[in-house]
Amino acid sequence: MQLDPLAIVTAFGLIFLAELPDKTMFASLAMGTRMRPLYVWFGTSTAFVVHVAIAVGAGSLIGLLPDWTVKLVSALMFGFGAFMLLRGGGDEDSEDEAGGRTVTGFWPVYSTAFMAVFISEWGDLTQITTANLAATDGTWSTAIGSAAALMSVSALALIAGRFIAKRVPLKTVQRIGGVCMAGLALWSLVEIFTG
Repeated sequence: MQLDPLAIVTAFGLIFLAELPDKTMFASLAMGTRMRPLYVWFGTSTAFVVHVAIAVGAGSLIGLLPDWTVKLVSALMFGFGAFMLLRGGGDEDSEDEAGGRTVTGFWPVYSTAFMAVFISEWGDLTQITTANLAATDGTWSTAIGSAAALMSVSALALIAGRFIAKRVPLKTVQRIGGVCMAGLALWSLVEIFTG
């Protein structure tokens, strides 16, 4: 197992930016207002780790393809990610997805948070990006960076979510993430012809 610090930082940065305006951040925020935040964080973090493992496994399979094919798939996936972030989306009104019921106790809160994130993350942009990065940047480095980013966003939502939602325009975060992904799509295409 060899870790690449640059790949860890790249995965962290991309996944962090992609997850900030995502519905699961708002679900974490909403659950944190009705349940114990630490229990919610354990539940969401476990769900994120499971999704990262699935995405990294898929990326490892993609990594078995010929180099130019992997770079083309990467370019397409990053292009799709850029499109999804730059076109905007209706995630800003998803704050109420966690429901209005109060849940108490570790296991009920943990399982509620786990299931909310586990179900909503299937096929999500961050899962697709993680698979893409694993195919090109290495399995363990991508897994560590992606999991740390997802867990950080969940913690951020639980600790300072209201502050962010009121003061930092989510469109700005989406645009920054979209431009980064568009740049990576172009980079991947250039590598096909120069590699």
